Amino acid sequence: MALKVAIVGLPNVGKSTLFNALTQTAAAQAANYPFCTIEPNTGDVAVPEPRLDALAKIAGSKEIIPARITFVDIAGLVRGASKGEGLGNQFLANIRDCDAVAFVARCFEDDDITHVEGRIDPLSDLEIIEMELMLADLESLEKRLPAIEKKAKTGGDKDAANTLRLINLALAQLREGRPARSAKVDPDDEKAWHMLQLLTSLPALYVCNVEEGSADKGNKYSDLVAERAAKDNAKAVVISAQIESEIALLDADERAEFLETLGLEEPGLNRLIREAYNLLGLQTYFTVGPKEARAWTIHVGDTGPQAAGVIHTDFEKGYIRAETIAFDDFVKLGGESGAKEAGKMRAEGKDYVVKDGDVMHFRFNV
Repeated sequence: MALKVAIVGLPNVGKSTLFNALTQTAAAQAANYPFCTIEPNTGDVAVPEPRLDALAKIAGSKEIIPARITFVDIAGLVRGASKGEGLGNQFLANIRDCDAVAFVARCFEDDDITHVEGRIDPLSDLEIIEMELMLADLESLEKRLPAIEKKAKTGGDKDAANTLRLINLALAQLREGRPARSAKVDPDDEKAWHMLQLLTSLPALYVCNVEEGSADKGNKYSDLVAERAAKDNAKAVVISAQIESEIALLDADERAEFLETLGLEEPGLNRLIREAYNLLGLQTYFTVGPKEARAWTIHVGDTGPQAAGVIHTDFEKGYIRAETIAFDDFVKLGGESGAKEAGKMRAEGKDYVVKDGDVMHFRFNV
């Protein structure tokens, strides 16, 4: 399952520094001037999953393969981006290809790093970005509206009529100054709603980039963002991008020691990745054997066949059953043999709703 999260924000808020830390590379040029990111950089990031290590150890797996998310570093947007200001519309298009948006807000003061608006106000930063995305969505829908209205009225096209209804639903939100994600969309309309490719319908995560001394508990600026997130029914994560970029260069022992000196239990990036994963309504199941232990990404509520289809479409088409063991049982009973002897291995059919942490072996016939 290919998942992409856009890292979005004004220039000089720490997006590229955050991206570099996420991917543990220097692929994105972090510099103190606007638009230093000219093309969107992408990087695949492993989803932190300590359970996978435990399973691999029990099964003696030669290889460990975690689930992954792709992060996309979008160039800094500015006021007027929807009208082509700065680097404008080309980067709005890059966001459309993503599954979620991580809004990075500058929550630190530093006279050596300029702010494109000349002040430190993370809520205003977020409002500028959100407004530009809303204006882009509004323009896109209003351009499409006449043709869709004509098709729906004259052609008797049910799909066009349904699309028109959803466009009007989105426009009602946008014209009131609210993002499209504020609309209540029926589950049956989710696919068609997604096809509208609205920037503001994407799930949003607020990332508060703070100075080193506030990495553990945040500061007055991140507190404001957290309040905003609570009102928006969103999530906010506190991170010091600079610290994370330093942590990324350390080995495991050095990293643990460094985190301890800062009073942190884990890197902030772990929380960010986990929240992005949760934001998209995802969960993990595992396949385990001598060759490899692997984490697979599925949606919460997916059935056995749907989970099997993530590995290969033939698995879904020919699904017979899934020999399933809960993670806790697998660990407690020392693996597949112990779980089977204790009666904890279950044969689950096509209607089984997969649970997070299930260890599964699929039986299929094609």
